[in-house]
Amino acid sequence: MNEEKLSTFNFQLSTPHRSLLRFLTCGSVDDGKSTLIGRLLYDTKSIFEDQYEAIKQSSEQRGEEGVNLALLTDGLRAEREQGITIDVAYRYFSTPERKFIIADTPGHIQYTRNMVTGASSANLAIILIDARHGITEQTCRHSLIASLIGIKHVIVCINKMDLVGYKKEIFEKIRFDYEQFSSKLQIVDLQFIPISALNGDNVVDKSPNMPWYGGSTLLYLLENIHVAGDENLIDCRFPVQYVIRPQNDEHHDYRGYAGKVAGGIFKTGDTVMALPSGTVSKIKTIETADGSFEEAEPGMSVTMLLEDKIDLSRGDMLVRENNQPSIGKDIDIMICWLNEKKLVVGGKYAIKHTTQDARCIIKDVLYKININTLHRIEDDKQIGLNDIGRITIQTTRPLFFDNYRKNRHTGSLILIDEATNETVGAGMII
Repeated sequence: MNEEKLSTFNFQLSTPHRSLLRFLTCGSVDDGKSTLIGRLLYDTKSIFEDQYEAIKQSSEQRGEEGVNLALLTDGLRAEREQGITIDVAYRYFSTPERKFIIADTPGHIQYTRNMVTGASSANLAIILIDARHGITEQTCRHSLIASLIGIKHVIVCINKMDLVGYKKEIFEKIRFDYEQFSSKLQIVDLQFIPISALNGDNVVDKSPNMPWYGGSTLLYLLENIHVAGDENLIDCRFPVQYVIRPQNDEHHDYRGYAGKVAGGIFKTGDTVMALPSGTVSKIKTIETADGSFEEAEPGMSVTMLLEDKIDLSRGDMLVRENNQPSIGKDIDIMICWLNEKKLVVGGKYAIKHTTQDARCIIKDVLYKININTLHRIEDDKQIGLNDIGRITIQTTRPLFFDNYRKNRHTGSLILIDEATNETVGAGMII
């Protein structure tokens, strides 16, 4: 078993009662994202000794002083050669308090689509800012995407404080500038930490070089930040992914509806409604690979058996009778465009929404967003690579959806170019 698989295997065997935090690092080029993750892994003793020796040798061959911890996450040969991050690199580590999945996302503008991928499942975003340069366009773009994608917790790490003499006034100036910019975004929890990822200041241990900083270290915040309340536990949503019919003598009448709970808490005996038919039934049992459960919460992959044999198939949804999602074909969305070919008004695209597959036509572009000021651009509606704008679409079949702010799972969709099968846009339903 190779080292990466062994690391993942050990991560999966770790104590089950510890909560899981998914977070991503983002920011402009060379702000120190990969170095920060390398420092976290190294200082929490989450890497093998031979891994450390390998990056030590690589650093010596490159003529660098010390060990370049960024090489722990830059796995592609092109990344190591250029000293940049291209693809999203996922790393796993744990402490006695919590388990973590990190997504190291690229800083270059042409790889913004990969940042969207990493942010789609994250609970928290770490945005790095180089203390020498302050806020850049990519800082603004990544902050806007994190806000649009519904990441409620943002930690702004002002990095490379060692290169500016650990000066408090520089930290406070960048903090003030970012607070002014982010006041227009929908970020619920915003915190700032002055760090040096290279030297480890305020990453795992408190820095003696910045006695003026009275806050927590980065690792302490990651271990203690509360994310359990971020899921929607009120609005019950269960998109059906697959209907299980063994059709053998042992399970002759078995009819289970498999999928992942997208919202709310389902309990055995609850009355549910099937969409689009509107048929009402009760939950007979809730089954998983680990046995039967009395209830299922968001994120759990389960199979539900109903008391009545009703017609359900992939793309249908189980909800509460008095708490239903919006149903319709005309949908208003914010779109992050991920393809070199520009969005075409009147163009037809395939879409995926929860477990539904459909097609749509772009009806109109309402406006585009200026990344630096967050103002609307209404006189230029050409949406190209890395642009963010608001559009309206009409789908070929009704979708069961919620506002993205209400539910990230039922409020998101992707657009696909039918000719190339490439994902061209990530949409958040307004």
